[in-house]
Amino acid sequence: MTQAPSTSKAARRAHDREIIALALPAFGALVAEPLFVMVDSAVVGHLGTAQLAGLAVASSLLLTAVSIFVFLAYATTAAVARRVGAGDLQSAIRQGMDGIWLAILLGAATLAVILPTAPSVVDLLGASDTAAPYAVTYLRISAIGIPAMLIVLAATGVLRGLQDTKTPLYVAIAGFTANAALNAGLVYGAGLGIAGSAWGTVIAQYGMAAAYLVVVVRGARKHHASLRPDAAGIRACAQAGAPLLVRTLSLRAILMIATAVAARLGDTDIAAHQIIISLWNLLAFALDAIAIAGQAIIGRYLGAGDEEGARGACRRMVQWGIVSGVVLGLLVVVTSPLFLPLFTGDTAVQDTALPALIVVALSVPISGVVFVLDGVLMGAGDGPYLAGAMLVTLAVFTPVALLVPTIGGGLMTLWLAMTLMMTVRLLTLWHRTRSGRWIVTGATR
Repeated sequence: MTQAPSTSKAARRAHDREIIALALPAFGALVAEPLFVMVDSAVVGHLGTAQLAGLAVASSLLLTAVSIFVFLAYATTAAVARRVGAGDLQSAIRQGMDGIWLAILLGAATLAVILPTAPSVVDLLGASDTAAPYAVTYLRISAIGIPAMLIVLAATGVLRGLQDTKTPLYVAIAGFTANAALNAGLVYGAGLGIAGSAWGTVIAQYGMAAAYLVVVVRGARKHHASLRPDAAGIRACAQAGAPLLVRTLSLRAILMIATAVAARLGDTDIAAHQIIISLWNLLAFALDAIAIAGQAIIGRYLGAGDEEGARGACRRMVQWGIVSGVVLGLLVVVTSPLFLPLFTGDTAVQDTALPALIVVALSVPISGVVFVLDGVLMGAGDGPYLAGAMLVTLAVFTPVALLVPTIGGGLMTLWLAMTLMMTVRLLTLWHRTRSGRWIVTGATR
């Protein structure tokens, strides 16, 4: 009787150490990613308004194209972690190589589509006559880096699956530093203008991809894993990633619908919405770090056949998600008077944003649990359920969001609809987790 509490406490401490060891470096790497765009914006912004407008159009297209393939990281993490748990490091790295080869193929295909269609796509997004040439230039050059970006996604998944989130952090820091130096040198030193910014980013991305490949290849040689492309393995990676692609596209559709509705509410509301969505994305980075830890930890436990360990880790991460959500929500409330003036001096925009910001603050604990359970089910390889759950969420959210202009209440009502969306996600993910059907042990699902 007296040993049970200490055993429980020991288990919680073990889970805590594991979560912190993986989540903190993962958070650093996640935050480093948007810094690439910020550096480009800061450097190009001094060239002129037309150049900055061109960058805005081109970078949004690139980020959308790359974010669609984020499943390369998620699916690879789960698959590699399972094999690590099963004690088969050779197979784990082989699985990771299949993911990297898939990334190369998808990167090449995406590049082949973007290069000839860049002018048409830029025009479709409504770039002005002065901004369009800069957007096309930046898009075509930066697209050359897409294969490298996708290799980075897949290789990051490999290392996360191997329970290593420190190396991605170091590579991200090095990449950010190189990108900043190259941008300044090529844009101003070499006088290449916006093209110099694009080339600087491409060089930094290929440098990051090369660093990852060195680490993975070293691991492959150490454990005698083949580096050659395997058609069956690549096909299996694509099949595992397809449901996560559906999930990601559904989530992107939700965010696009929210932005479209905010735009219909008026300029003040869309400006306030942009501020809030920026904060929401920042909060997502913090919460996603725990989810990434969940992917790696759950995959390893299930691969080792440790059902109780997987359940225990899931429970502890949910507790982490709730606490993190409460803390972040309180921070949003406390800092909102300081936060809003950083983005705009327009009091109308600030007044519109504040009620919606309070709604976001109250909903962050829900988001904290959603992100954790999302990571748990990804780590379990439960992609088909995640795809179905997100489609249900999209079906519930869409009519409610489209009714916002009719219902009234402005931006606050829209963010209540966003909270409904997160609540639906919570209910679907909680139901699946409680059912236990996500628990499938073994080196493969």
